[in-house]
Amino acid sequence: MSDVDRSIERWLSQLDPISLDEMSGIKLMNRTDTKFVTSKQKLVGLLELAQGKYYAQQIEGSRIANYRTVYWDTTGHRFFLEHHNGHAPRQKIRVRTYLDSDLTFLEVKTKNNHGRTKKKRISVPNHDRADIVAAGGSDFTAKLTGVTFEDIGPTVQNRFQRITLVNKGKTERLTIDFNVEFHNYETEADAGTGDLVIIELKRDGNVFSPVLDILRELRIKPSGFSKYCIGSVITNGRLKNNMFKEKLVRISKYSGHRFEMKKEE
Repeated sequence: MSDVDRSIERWLSQLDPISLDEMSGIKLMNRTDTKFVTSKQKLVGLLELAQGKYYAQQIEGSRIANYRTVYWDTTGHRFFLEHHNGHAPRQKIRVRTYLDSDLTFLEVKTKNNHGRTKKKRISVPNHDRADIVAAGGSDFTAKLTGVTFEDIGPTVQNRFQRITLVNKGKTERLTIDFNVEFHNYETEADAGTGDLVIIELKRDGNVFSPVLDILRELRIKPSGFSKYCIGSVITNGRLKNNMFKEKLVRISKYSGHRFEMKKEE
């Protein structure tokens, strides 16, 4: 374990814990999301400044959760292109497993013209297409997006670790993702993200947020980041990607290595 990883765990362990049951009233399924991109080094400072202002979600003694997510798309990459081309509303279909609890959900995320995100989901047994369909997955996606599991296939997988903080007023959640790794099912390419950290502030409306002052103090500015889109362009050189070139240049400095798009062979 690196020194910076040890510092993250040390400051995280000093936050007051909050359980899943205690968080049940802060689902924020209809929410405004603001994303920030930074480095593990800056995350250490954030956790230090968050002392006394935030709880850390704790599940079975652990404050760092492990996730696996598989995104599904059409052969023409409809959902990727909706995002790349700036369409709103836009949607994404994903199957996410909470690895520590072995719970899996099929989710549809919709972002509207006003920047608000709605997420709907159903429980499914696993990532297998037949089992998802048997659990009602095709009816679920058809109702929300107009496509069934006959129309889509798995495109990009990510695995990452997540810290979840809740402010003392329990009006917002802050998710902090790191150690993100991608696998592309279409090209079989893999990619990592080094020291990159993706922070997402999730709240209903514009309620007061203590972390915004902390982020300003650390000079961490808002920056959109889609795991699906970034993971896609750095593992599949055949995709349209001009709208993401500048973003990849900016986030390379946080990852600790050159974070670039895979070139088509």
